[in-house]
Amino acid sequence: MEELGKPVTNSIKKLDELINNTMGQTGPVVDFSNTKIAFSGKTDKELKKTAWLFKLMNSPLLVNVGSKLGLLAVKLRLPFSEYALKETIYSQFVGGTTLLESQKVIDQLYASKTYTILDYGAEGKETEEDLNNTLNEMLRAIDFAFKNQAIPIVTTKITGLASNALLEKIQTERDLSVEEKSEYRSVLKRVDSLCNYAAQKDVKLYIDAEESWMQDSIDHLVNMMMKRYNRHKAIVFNTFQMYRHDRLQFLMDSHDTAKKQGYILGAKLVRGAYMEKERERAQELNYESPIHPNKAATDDAFNTALKFCLDNYDQIAICNATHNGESSRLFAEAIVKNNIDRNHPHLMFAQLMGMSDNITFNLADAGFFVGKYVPYGPVRDVAPYLIRRAQENSAVTGDMSREYGLVSEEMKRRGL
Repeated sequence: MEELGKPVTNSIKKLDELINNTMGQTGPVVDFSNTKIAFSGKTDKELKKTAWLFKLMNSPLLVNVGSKLGLLAVKLRLPFSEYALKETIYSQFVGGTTLLESQKVIDQLYASKTYTILDYGAEGKETEEDLNNTLNEMLRAIDFAFKNQAIPIVTTKITGLASNALLEKIQTERDLSVEEKSEYRSVLKRVDSLCNYAAQKDVKLYIDAEESWMQDSIDHLVNMMMKRYNRHKAIVFNTFQMYRHDRLQFLMDSHDTAKKQGYILGAKLVRGAYMEKERERAQELNYESPIHPNKAATDDAFNTALKFCLDNYDQIAICNATHNGESSRLFAEAIVKNNIDRNHPHLMFAQLMGMSDNITFNLADAGFFVGKYVPYGPVRDVAPYLIRRAQENSAVTGDMSREYGLVSEEMKRRGL
């Protein structure tokens, strides 16, 4: 096993070698440059609006300033603030304010051979009333998915079911007060109720990863639920943020634990969503940053994790949740090379609504098991998610430049 935190390029070379023999004979398994397939679901008017939006989001300064002003405007309930948000980034990245309002997007995705991963946009709730309301909404989402073959998965955040303060304290301290112990029992009941209902309805439940200072508490809860509900099939999934230098080892350890305790590991792989926050906090509190030192190390860890999961796909149900074209290509080609069903239920790809349509719809067109994260919820509740989406994918990471370039290519192809 490679030393933790160091690039594991040998494993990546092996994965490339695994697929190279057939590429020259059969041609590419999937072509992510095909913009005709990528944007076939958009009218000319919708494509022009998308191009305009991505062009604006291609400016980090504009995104950062606009994000702060937008959040403040919504919080202060300024006139037209929610309307302005809904007519711009909300319509690009969110399915609707309610489940029923999201049905149009769900149907459009399914018509393109793409499944929906329902994502209620609530997070960071603190009061018992808010936490219980989130649970009730998640139960409704599972019911909604159960009745709709286009929705095999619902996703949730533990911070929608437990307070951040409690999760952080559980991770750092063993001695909880009487009140905190009672609060934690309520959290356990909420999480178990949700997982139990998902198992009853045969709907998969993805549980998102969050900041490192509360992730151990979340991992403990998710592992408990996987042991309880993943005996015969993968219902509950944990999320592994591979930009953390300890997550590759944790993934392997999680697999060992699942084998010993007799359940299927549900693993959603992502690169990560809180890099700047994690590094800043580590610097402020003078501890080692949990994040890999550079992108190359993160990419190596992510792709090695993909290979590990594919090698054990009978015992690990994986969701390759990435906007990275290379990781998606490697995984798709390895599935084909290994003569595995492209639509195998343990081997899924996923991207966010409004992003990387060239990856999603070309994979779906090639016959792979693909889903789109479709967030939904009132504008006010979803606003923090939207702002984070814009900030994370601004030109700093190059994502908006790539998205704008692809949309521009399709506009040229259409003669717009």
